[in-house]
Amino acid sequence: MKRGFVLMPLAVLLGGCAWFHKPVPPATAAAAPAPARPAGLVDADGTPIQKLPFRLGVSSNTVEKLAKQQACTGRQGAGLVTEPGPVEVYRIQCDNGKVFMARCEMRQCRQM
Repeated sequence: MKRGFVLMPLAVLLGGCAWFHKPVPPATAAAAPAPARPAGLVDADGTPIQKLPFRLGVSSNTVEKLAKQQACTGRQGAGLVTEPGPVEVYRIQCDNGKVFMARCEMRQCRQM
């Protein structure tokens, strides 16, 4: 009885091998899928636009005053683009659509 039990699974396993050696049916012509569009904002070439999180810096207030002198007011204010340190770059999205950027070195800020 034990011998029949061993042969039964072996026969099942070997029977499955014949399935792999059957001729493959011809592939049907399918339409090429449309290229996937990246989620979020993209530029004219379709490259995704990286969006930086808004971060305040030690010179955010100074940069906002500089921007105001150049007729640039933004709802969100001056955000730090670089890592905090002795030299920092700030960015403001103006209400008129322009972007104001300033570079601050040891808290001395100038428009870029």
